[in-house]
Amino acid sequence: MPQKKAAPDFFLIIVTLSLLTIGLVMVYSASAVWASYRFDDAFYFAKRQLLFAGIGVTAMFFVMNINYWTWRSWSKIALLICFFLLILVLIPGVGKVRGGASSWLGPSAFSIQPSEFMKIALIIFLAKFLSENQKYVTTIKKGLVPSLALVFLAFGLIMLQPDLGSGTVLVATCITMLFVAGARIKHFVFLGSIGLIGFAGLIISAPYRIQRITSFLDPWKDELGSGFQIIQSLYAIGPGGLLGFGLGQSRQKFQYLPEPQTDFIFSIISEELGFIGATFVLLLFCLLLWRGIRIAMSAPDLYGSLLSVGIIGMIAIQVMINIAVVTGLMPVTGITLPFLSYGGSSLTLMLVAVGILLNISRYARL
Repeated sequence: MPQKKAAPDFFLIIVTLSLLTIGLVMVYSASAVWASYRFDDAFYFAKRQLLFAGIGVTAMFFVMNINYWTWRSWSKIALLICFFLLILVLIPGVGKVRGGASSWLGPSAFSIQPSEFMKIALIIFLAKFLSENQKYVTTIKKGLVPSLALVFLAFGLIMLQPDLGSGTVLVATCITMLFVAGARIKHFVFLGSIGLIGFAGLIISAPYRIQRITSFLDPWKDELGSGFQIIQSLYAIGPGGLLGFGLGQSRQKFQYLPEPQTDFIFSIISEELGFIGATFVLLLFCLLLWRGIRIAMSAPDLYGSLLSVGIIGMIAIQVMINIAVVTGLMPVTGITLPFLSYGGSSLTLMLVAVGILLNISRYARL
């Protein structure tokens, strides 16, 4: 267990807080019209986002001071608890249904999303397992199969909700960790072929997913149905131009783009702040990725490196999928934009994950 501590990565803190600040401003700007109409309070979503941001930042600085090896000791228990929560959320009357998915537990104002907790728990457990069994990573029987069996068990429970977006991020993050740990490419090709067949089966099994694929290929074919959301997103991004319409001046948030404070907040950023504002946000994410990679490369042990890769990989994959969706490069999947989109569980857990990364940076040689 690493003992010698230094100061945390100050640059990573600044970038994270910068993204969080932009997110708070844009959640208010994007949600004010809808919040006024639905709750008669323009600050309804902004106040809740500010509350969870405060909880998240407090948790981030608290976790930053906990030796990251502590999570290694609790990884099995945390994983079992998360599996229990994923099962619990599927019980009728216990899990709360939103947007057609039973993904939430608890009172509506302070409900949690177990799939978000599972992402972190599985990253911590997989980092422990792979660091302890590195010599078996290149084998299928003792390396890939145990790891992927656990990953796809979690994926299967998440898909029963169903939540394809969270499941996709979870699987992609874990595969990234396996690849960095040394798994062979030929094994990925073989298992990837099986995965594509299974993924195609998931799409075919649900008519609404087929609609999302067809609307992605030609959204104007059903412009008032399955293609509506992506068309309205493009109507926000396109007219924004170089400088945008100005903060608070979005047109699409006037109940054209459904609930723009969540998955499609980047569309409102592009509309109000233009190409320059959107590029600045993407630059901040690139800086976050760069610092995460540096921490992973400089971590004092393999467990710390894999844990860093899992955290920064999860953030990067979620950002790439969200941006691809809102710009029409991928079918709609329901993925939030880290630190920017409205959502208590997602925001809090992302900040906790950054707190773990900051603790690793205290032992890294940056």
